[in-house]
Amino acid sequence: MASLNVYSVLVVLFLTCGEVMATKENDQIIKENNCETKMGLPCVLEAFTSIFKTRGISKKCCSELVVLGKFCHSALVKRTLENPLFKDLNPATIIAKSIPTWNNCLALIDSPSPSA
Repeated sequence: MASLNVYSVLVVLFLTCGEVMATKENDQIIKENNCETKMGLPCVLEAFTSIFKTRGISKKCCSELVVLGKFCHSALVKRTLENPLFKDLNPATIIAKSIPTWNNCLALIDSPSPSA
């Protein structure tokens, strides 16, 4: 339970403080594509833990992530890494972890549902 609260705080900080710290390129992508409004907070948390803690992500949240789009996904991950709270993380490792999350979600959403 405490870890969920920590992740909630991190996501809120990511959403509120990130704009000041974002590079112009990431900020422009995020603003032009309304990236911050396309996913609900529960799915943002799930995607966040999928990338930063290597956990699974539900089909529902994968759907929201795919609707978010790859450009938004990448820009938000990069902007998160610009936050001083994450200065000890290796950006290349986190970006590398974000790619399978995206690819797995894309495959999950594109795959046909099994027949009942």
